[in-house]
Amino acid sequence: MAEDPGRLRVSPSLSIPVNELSWRFSRSGGPGGQHANTADTRVELRFDIAGSPSLGPRQRARLLERLGPEVRVVASDERSQARNRELAQRRLADRLRTALRVDPPRRPTKPTRASVRRRLKDKRRQADRKADRRRPDAD
Repeated sequence: MAEDPGRLRVSPSLSIPVNELSWRFSRSGGPGGQHANTADTRVELRFDIAGSPSLGPRQRARLLERLGPEVRVVASDERSQARNRELAQRRLADRLRTALRVDPPRRPTKPTRASVRRRLKDKRRQADRKADRRRPDAD
């Protein structure tokens, strides 16, 4: 199965057309000499969650709740704009994938009999320790 260059693959159920992504390039800070002063290698990638036709209603609702109406990632790690573009796309896909993940509901469990016994034993020991610190009654 070949990867489609015109789409950003987020999960098996979601792939976003690249034309829905908004790119912005600027000069990257840090080392690089004369190259850094002339090349726009920093990449800012934005995705409009609220206005995307690629998302289903449940996906959109979950992403809006967890990320807001727009998600933005920045990549300026590499000296090459092409590598920063790939890195930004990977970061965006990871953020979307994480936000779409549905955690299974937590089932409350009962403490074991042994753990209850240990807790009460420690509680009794602490109470005895504090009682030993008190002044003896003057009868």
